[in-house]
Amino acid sequence: MKLSIKNKGLISLIVVAGLLPATQALAVCPVCTIAVGAGLGLSRWMGISDAVAGLWIGGLLVSLSVWTLTWLDKKNIKFRFRAFVVTASYYLLTIFPLYYAKIIASPFNFICSCLKDKLLIGIITGSIAFYFGATLYDYLKEKNNGHAHFPFEKVVMPIAPLVILSIVFYFLTK
Repeated sequence: MKLSIKNKGLISLIVVAGLLPATQALAVCPVCTIAVGAGLGLSRWMGISDAVAGLWIGGLLVSLSVWTLTWLDKKNIKFRFRAFVVTASYYLLTIFPLYYAKIIASPFNFICSCLKDKLLIGIITGSIAFYFGATLYDYLKEKNNGHAHFPFEKVVMPIAPLVILSIVFYFLTK
């Protein structure tokens, strides 16, 4: 059986990720980031609507932003407007290439008569949903004396809104 380059890359990524040493959990855990990235790849591979893919891109951007800000805190790197600069950088470095590749603002990528870009709506909605889920987890954990209610709650809470919205967007854009 001959593996495609795409499959070889995926297998290599899994092997490398498995060899990395475990670190302590960050504000948004690395498992969440990997789950969001996997969801994005899976939706594109299956030919699912760009609105659904946008949800996962938005979640990934929020996750990467929080993860980077946590890393900067650990390294004691502080500068003015740090959160804005980091977050805006991730969004700009994602949206501009999609725009110039004519994936965002493509005439074939609009929802009905609203003429709103499906991918951009997905990114915005996914960002809000992922942030809401992560914030809700922090709130619920604080109310439970700093303990999670169930195993992997830190992963489930940010990802669950994306899964639910993916199902909703799938049927709305079908």
